[in-house]
Parts: sequence; structure tokens; C-alpha cells
Amino acid sequence: MKPSLSPVFLLLSLVMASLVAGCAARPSTFLSSRPVGPSVPSGPSESSPMPVKVVIVTLFEPGEDTGDRPGEYQFWVEREHLDRKLEIPGTYRPLRYRDDGVLAVCTGGGIARSAAVIAALARDRRFDFRKAYWITAGIAGIDPADGTLGSAAWAEYIIDGDLAHEIDPREMPADWPTGYVPLSQSKPYEEPRKNRLGDVVFRLNPGLVDWAYRLTRDTPLMETDIMIQNRNRYTQHPKARQSPSVMKGDNLAASTFWHGRLMNQWANDWTRYWTDGRGNYVTTAMEDSGTLQALTFLGQAGCVDTNRVLVLRTASNFDMQPPGKTAAENLVEENSGKFSAYIPSLEAAYGVGSRVVHELVNHWSRYADTVPQTPAP
Repeated sequence: MKPSLSPVFLLLSLVMASLVAGCAARPSTFLSSRPVGPSVPSGPSESSPMPVKVVIVTLFEPGEDTGDRPGEYQFWVEREHLDRKLEIPGTYRPLRYRDDGVLAVCTGGGIARSAAVIAALARDRRFDFRKAYWITAGIAGIDPADGTLGSAAWAEYIIDGDLAHEIDPREMPADWPTGYVPLSQSKPYEEPRKNRLGDVVFRLNPGLVDWAYRLTRDTPLMETDIMIQNRNRYTQHPKARQSPSVMKGDNLAASTFWHGRLMNQWANDWTRYWTDGRGNYVTTAMEDSGTLQALTFLGQAGCVDTNRVLVLRTASNFDMQPPGKTAAENLVEENSGKFSAYIPSLEAAYGVGSRVVHELVNHWSRYADTVPQTPAP
């Protein structure tokens, strides 16, 4: 098998290297330990960069930032009163922010976009991101074995589902469970596993993740008749038929919108393999490994603190079909754009995520220099 890397990944690596180099080359006044002053009423500038407290990362918005059918961005803009708008060169759409150091960005869908936009934002000299907390809040598919529609999952592991070798299943050996092979390996799930921490698998600060979960686990979540009707079809999955809840669960990020029982099995196996059995695949989305790759490089350049990163994904749909339907039939329903928990998942992303934002901002003197952690048992 000929080793290869995606052209998109190679191009993205070059772009990231250029952006991070620009971040590292900022004037010494930016990277110095000078006292943090108040925000400038006229807006941030290179001579007086805004100290950022929280960056809310959303991934798509189908229309305007306010006033129409919402995507992931809109509730944050409207409800957090992020009324100030700023164009950032190299980003998907304008940044929204408040003068107290809360920012929201919409990256656009896909791993490449999320990585490029986060890198472009973090190198903007009008902002100081060294103490910023980064919170991704987006919707996702969920494994019915672990949860149900409208649920919210805080991830400790982010696993990339794109970096791999692949053989068409019709040509793979009969004893292979999948045609997907880890990079630099010769067969699926080959041991010993190569150490690819920082490009295929990313582990977030477990103490911070647990702190966020404990802070938000009692958050009320929306439940609708359509959600109940949909989840009740999953007769072989007890957790799918329960009411939505806040949980901890890991995210597999891939730019392919995959679907079906066999792909669900692959996602569980892929997560288990790359985390040495420590991770539990719960949600599937399209951007988080790109966001984490960008933040990893930026952290190495001293521009951000990767111990201050959280990923929250909320369930708009199941990642596989219920009994009595084929994967293709169920995918047609998903492709209709009518996720049965679309609005509830957006509400969950804001409702759960905003509790963390408010806690950090309202008690900034506590969290500016000390990252919150749940004490070890």
C-alpha cells in the first residue's frame, strides 16, 4: 500500500505553518507580560490588543447572524449581545464580540476551513489570546448506544477520521473488518499503534472537561414530540429512548458526512484504537480535529494555551438507522435538512455552553490565571 496524505492536509499544513509563523513574529509588546489594561471603547487595535477571555467557536450559519432561521452562530450573537462586528482577514465571516473579552467566530463547515479560520483569528494582532478559553459549541450526530437526540456531550478526546489509508471494501481481504487502515500501518487496527497524538488524536485537559461537565450536568434540555417519536424507533438501544442529558463523550471528526450501522461500528473501533481503549465514541462532526490542529500549532508558538480548550457537541440526529430502515433510506431523511432535533440541539449548545462562558467571565479574577479543574478522586 502506497502511503499518502490528503492534498488538502498538505496544503493546510503549509498554510498553518505560515500563519503560526506570523503569530510567533508578533511585536514583543504583545507577547510580553505587561499588565492587562481596559478595553478601548473604539475597538481593539494592534497598539492596544484586547485581552480575550472566551472564544466561542461555531461552525455554520445558513443565513444572517441574526433574525432568520438560526444556525450555530445566531443564538450566541443574539443572546450574548455580541453586537460588535469585525472583519478578520482570512476568515469565513465577520467576528462578533463584546468589549469585556467575549468573542464568537463561525468557521464554516469542514476540517480545512475550521483550521484555517482559527489560525487566522489567533494571529490577529488586535487580540491577546494567551489566557483565552476556547469553547467549540456545535451540533452533531450521536451514537444511539450512548445517548439520544438533544443531548450534549463534552469531549475529552477528539479523533480525526480522515487521515488514513483506504481500500475499497470490495477489494479488501476477507478477514478485514474495514478497508480503512491507520496511516503507516498495513492492516486495520494493527498493533503496536503509532503515536500520533497531536494530528490524529487530540486529548483535551481532562480536569477542565470534567469541571465543565459537573458545572452543566443539570442544565434543562429541550424535548419535543418529534424527538420522542424518532428516538422510540431505536428499540435495540435503551439510551436512545431516554430523555436528553448532559454527558461526557468523545468526538470523531471527519469531513465526510457518513451514516449507518457499519460506519457506526467503524467509528467506535477507530476511537477505541487511537485512544488505547480510553475513549468512547459518542458524537460525530466535521470540524473539531481541524480546530484542535490549529490550536496545537498555535500553542507551540505561545499564542494560545491548549489547556484551556473545550469541545461541546449536541445531538441533532442519530448516526445510524433504526430497525426496519436501511442506511440509505435513513440518510435520505438526514439529507432533507430536517433533523428532528435541529432546534433542540442548537438550544442545547447555547444553553449548556453559555453556563461555562458565564462562569468564566463572571469570575474572571478566579480563572484568568488558574484553569478550573475537578480534583482527582
